[in-house]
This record gives sequence, C-alpha cells and structure tokens, in this order.
Amino acid sequence: MNMKKPMLSVQEALDFLLQSARSVKERELVSTLDANGRVLAEDQISQINVPPMDNTQMDGYVVRAADCVSGNAVLRVSQRIPAGHIGQSLEAGTAARIFTGAFIPEGADAVVIQEQCKADATGEQVTIEHAPKSGEWIRRAGEDIQTGSVILQAGTRLRAQEQGLAASVGLAQLPVFRRLKVAVFFTGDELTMPGEPLKPGAIYNSNRFMLRGLLQQLGCDVTDLGNVPDTLDATRSALRNAAQGNDLIITSGGVSVGEEDHIKPAVEAEGSLNMWQIAMKPGKPLAFGEVHRESQHSTFFVGLPGNPVSSFVTFLLFVRPFIHALQGAQTITPKSYSMRADFSWSKADRRNEFLRVRINDAHGLDLFSNQSSGVLTSTVWGDGLVDNPPNQVIQPGDVVRFIPFNELLY
Repeated sequence: MNMKKPMLSVQEALDFLLQSARSVKERELVSTLDANGRVLAEDQISQINVPPMDNTQMDGYVVRAADCVSGNAVLRVSQRIPAGHIGQSLEAGTAARIFTGAFIPEGADAVVIQEQCKADATGEQVTIEHAPKSGEWIRRAGEDIQTGSVILQAGTRLRAQEQGLAASVGLAQLPVFRRLKVAVFFTGDELTMPGEPLKPGAIYNSNRFMLRGLLQQLGCDVTDLGNVPDTLDATRSALRNAAQGNDLIITSGGVSVGEEDHIKPAVEAEGSLNMWQIAMKPGKPLAFGEVHRESQHSTFFVGLPGNPVSSFVTFLLFVRPFIHALQGAQTITPKSYSMRADFSWSKADRRNEFLRVRINDAHGLDLFSNQSSGVLTSTVWGDGLVDNPPNQVIQPGDVVRFIPFNELLY
C-alpha cells in the first residue's frame, strides 16, 4: 500500500536546500568602487590605523588642558591647523585654531569647541571660557580601526557601507566570488508578454518580471529563456539549454501533478528530482533537483509554483537563502519582530501560513483583505509577512511574528 509522503515543514525544506548547496569557487579582483552587491572571497585586514593620528572632532582651539584650569584663560594663538595639515608642537601658554579632522599637534591634549571660545579682533589671542579635561573632543589614533584587525569577513555581501569601510583603509580592489549564473524559464501556454494582445484564456506573465528583478537584486547574471510551450519535449529541451553554463535553473509553473504539468517528468528525465510538498501557504509545491550537463557536472534546479504570490513568497523564503549559499555568502537569517495584530484571522490551516500585512500608524499590523495566492497586489501593498504557525487563529491584540520585506530582499 502506497503511503502518502508527509509534507516537509518550512524549516526542514530550508535545511535540506542549504545542506545541498555547493558554493562557487572562482574568484576575481574588482575595483572597490564597483564591488557593490558582490560577495567577498577572503577576509580583509587593515594595514593602517583609522584614524592614523589623534585628531579633532570639532572646530575650535586645541590647547594644553593644564593651561585652562581657570575656565577663563587668555592664550596667544600660535598657529592655524586646517584638516590635512600637520601643526607644529604646541608651546605652553598658547592655543592653535583647529578645524574638524585636523591632527592634534604634539604637546596639546584637549580641544575646546569654538562656541566656548572668544577670539579678539585680530585673531591673535583667544579667551578659553571652559576648563577642558585632557582628551576632550579628540578622536584617538586607531579608535575606529587598528592595524592588523579584520575589517570585513569572507562571505560578506558588500553594501555601500562595506565599500566605504574598505576604502577607509586604502583598499582599491577587493577579491570577490564570481557572479552566480542563473537561467530562468516559464511554462504555461496561457502566458502572454505585456505589449502583446491578451487572447481569451491568457494572462500576462508577471512572474517573469518579478523573478528576474529578484535575481538581479541578488547580484546574479540572469539568462532568460522566456516562455516555454506546455509540452514534455519542449520542457526537456529548455532544461538542457538552461543547464549549459549556468549554476542554477529556476522555473515558474508546472510543478504540480496535473496532466499539463511537465516539470517533474522533464527534470527526472534530464537529471534527478526531489519533489517537495511543503506545509506552507501560499506555495505548497516546490521542486528541487539537478539537471545533468554534458560534462560530469550538474546544474541545480528549483521549480517554483505558478501563482504569483506563491512564487514570490517561496523565492524569498527558500531560493534567496539558497542563492546566498551558492554565492559563498554568509547565511543571513532574516530578522523578525514581535508585533501586535490589529486584525483577526479565523481561517486556521494545518499549514504554516504567511500573511501579507502592513504596519499601521498605531504601530500594529493590518491584514490585506484578500490573501489569495494570485493577488499580487498584496505584495505591493504590504510591508512584510506574518509567519503564522499551523492551526493558529489570530485575534486583535495578539502578538505575532512579523518579517519585513526589506529583510527578505537582499
């Protein structure tokens, strides 16, 4: 007697994907200016202190604190020190006009901000109206970064702030993993491209635009094979083409078990397949396997559901972290927040549900009125997902787990 396989939990499915991942190995040097979105291939170590010398945090006068204990000291202005210039050693009983970022001269140990100083008309003398402590308004050498410290770890996906940090220690180039190569195609004779007449029974192919955008946002090189006819032969041919020169194939549609769903038999004929049913809503069907190439290697395959919200949510929850692993990036668990539900949800399901919600002005969560897997409007309206456990009803005021979209889109 055939026993139906139990559906995998969301965590079980994700764990299986991540354990199966093989990251790319090839590396290249890129300009730090062009490294945004790339994945760092090795630790980066600073060869300098940042800042390299003690410097001032503010415009004002640099002094010896011992000369200003009265709180109303009158000092001769001995020099002027703009940023980028090295001042002379500060003589006792004198002050130097100094500007933000300028290095502290020898002999000085405090900065008094200009609002607490009063210069005479000639600028040659200043009254210090504050008794500073030694070290006041001074950034110490190496306060931010010390020579020999690791400033960026291998596996870091580089953002603007990491680019700036690398530049701050003089790194003009960075070693990164090559870009992941991903092929996509879409099944369904009903699919029509925007700009073409919409025939009876047809729909526009929104998934093509959405998935390409998500992949490009993750820094992938995308090969788009477009719409593929709903036949087994056409699907097999598309898989063979997609496997050549790519690390991953992603499809949308055709992963159920209907007579017109050809993904499962096509992948089994061209490689191997783990066909999953995940205990989640939206997005129950998800296919994962490998497609053989002419060489000894194979290309990973992920088949997403055809309904647009199902495709979107399963990409965010499963494909995104899988791509991170293939890219050699550190696995980043999206942050979630405990927030108040300002809605009720009585349709408890045996599956883990991901509800599209928006943050309201009272700092609670509102629910999109239609949670159907075909309503793409909900993904634009919403700020994120409520991760609702199986068989869980929600009443207004309940605390729920909220995952913002911005945690799932990088």
